Amino acid sequence: MDQLVDELMGRIFIEIEASGRHVHLTEEASEYFFGHKLTPKRPLSQPGQFLCQERISIVSEKGRFDRVAVLGPERKACQVELSLTDCISLGLSAPVRQSGNLQGASDITLEANGKRLSLEKSVIVAQRHIHMTPQDAKIKNLHDGQRVRLRALTARPTIFEDVIVRVSPNFQTYAHLDYDEANACGYQKGDLGLIV
Repeated sequence: MDQLVDELMGRIFIEIEASGRHVHLTEEASEYFFGHKLTPKRPLSQPGQFLCQERISIVSEKGRFDRVAVLGPERKACQVELSLTDCISLGLSAPVRQSGNLQGASDITLEANGKRLSLEKSVIVAQRHIHMTPQDAKIKNLHDGQRVRLRALTARPTIFEDVIVRVSPNFQTYAHLDYDEANACGYQKGDLGLIV
């Protein structure tokens, strides 16, 4: 019975996750900073993705964040994902983009283990999005790249506009908000959303 209830809930609702500031590194950058490939600490909700043991500093002319999370595995390009509030603190004007789209991205410097690396076009504010399996997309009659409205059923219920649906057999179904958005709606771990 519990399995049936869970399955029905999954067809109607989408679990929400909050994503804090983090960095994606190339294999070359990981070798440069740490002398080895990234070391998994714990898995994330998306298959094959993980929080790393390694931490890094993000540095701009106006400020810095130390001990920032690094997410693996390695990517083809270094990418820094911040909230709009983070960008204000660092004096940056980063665009809202889907992960991997660095068009117009801001420049930044990374530091770790006494080493510095200046990156051009690497900082974005992640577009709010829903990772979705093809099966769930079919049930909900959605397709990859579609924009939807998501009602966050949280302590401060909010409807988020312009949420990108990203469909792949490599995904698990979760909605991702950054900390600015999560704090605005009073998000708590385990909260659910509903496409409206």
